[in-house]
Amino acid sequence: MKWRLRLMMLFQYAIWGAWYVTVGTWLGQTLHFSGTEIGAIAGTTAIGAMISPLFAGLLADRWFDTRRVLVALQVLGAALLVFAAQQQAFGVLYVTLLLYSLCYMPTLALTTSLAMRHIDDPREEFGAIRVFGSIGWIVVGLVVGAAGIEATASPLYLAAGLSLAMAGYCLTLPATPPLAGNKRFELRQALPLEALHLLRGRSMAVFALASFLICIPLQFYYAFTNLFLNEVGVVNAAGKMTGGQMSEILCMLLIPWFFRRLGVKYMLAVGMLAWVVRYVMFAFGTPDELMWMLWLGIILHGICFDFFFVVGQIYIDREAPPALRAATQGLITFITYGLGMFVGSWLSGLAVDAYAATDAQGTVAHQWRPIWLTAAGFAAAVLVLFVLLFKDRERAADPDLSHLDLATREKTP
Repeated sequence: MKWRLRLMMLFQYAIWGAWYVTVGTWLGQTLHFSGTEIGAIAGTTAIGAMISPLFAGLLADRWFDTRRVLVALQVLGAALLVFAAQQQAFGVLYVTLLLYSLCYMPTLALTTSLAMRHIDDPREEFGAIRVFGSIGWIVVGLVVGAAGIEATASPLYLAAGLSLAMAGYCLTLPATPPLAGNKRFELRQALPLEALHLLRGRSMAVFALASFLICIPLQFYYAFTNLFLNEVGVVNAAGKMTGGQMSEILCMLLIPWFFRRLGVKYMLAVGMLAWVVRYVMFAFGTPDELMWMLWLGIILHGICFDFFFVVGQIYIDREAPPALRAATQGLITFITYGLGMFVGSWLSGLAVDAYAATDAQGTVAHQWRPIWLTAAGFAAAVLVLFVLLFKDRERAADPDLSHLDLATREKTP
């Protein structure tokens, strides 16, 4: 069963990794979309992240077998990806990928809940299952990069094919009927509103604000890194970007060691500092003698993500009452991967457009240094705000990581 669930996770995240990393390059270099348009399309997943809890709660928890919901969403998603790959107008493409995100983002929570239902000890066993999602992202990124199709619509077709394969595979998974079919649905159960009162505490409020703000420069990376690397002449950019997921796996293993030495506040601060350093590396790196700077910027992804977002999950698990832990994790996910990345997709697009120029042949080129320094400056301001205002009430010597619900990581590339 565990290997069947691992294969499910591999398919699930390979779908996302197949198209999301390189879509900005296709939109910018081939379709000549503006930075604002590229950012808006990258932000469709943020809208899906904000709405997806309703889908998961209504469909799988109360009405249908989780497998059948996954099959329907993946098949519909595949059709939307094929249609999107054939579009060249921003309006139609945006609406199509928005509809696709509303289909795909709920499947992240659904695959997590399905896996949890069919293992004996989720706290001990889920991590080894979920890591295959990162492996799927890495494998498909290497394939796309080696094939040299980053500036084409082919990754969308690849994602569509993987979606159909995932749909077929879901039919082989064990039955997972709804558990709350006889209970009346209430909106407050789908939205984490009951956790809002925790934000009245200063430290939790500062953490929530910093989490929201740090996701704004985060979207610079997700939406524009592949376009940047291709534009400056990096070969096999998609393949090289998988180094970020590789470092993420390594950093996950190192979290307990660093936690004992740094504690919550300074691990969170190191995570934000890594964003600043990453963007400075991108600002001054080149694909020749300074390629090491670009490599460092990519590999820092493990610290950027794990030291802030995963450690943040540990902090929430420690601070929230047991009855509100899941709701609070959901609230922070809504604030970060929903609102934060939605705002970030808009602001990053404006910044990219501000430093774009078109030559006589109609080719758009960007001054990437000020773009990345803008992101670095924003991240640095959030870091300073956080260090000055956040007070950790206790510095745990050896946190119990068994309480860390890795299911909250499903919305992360």
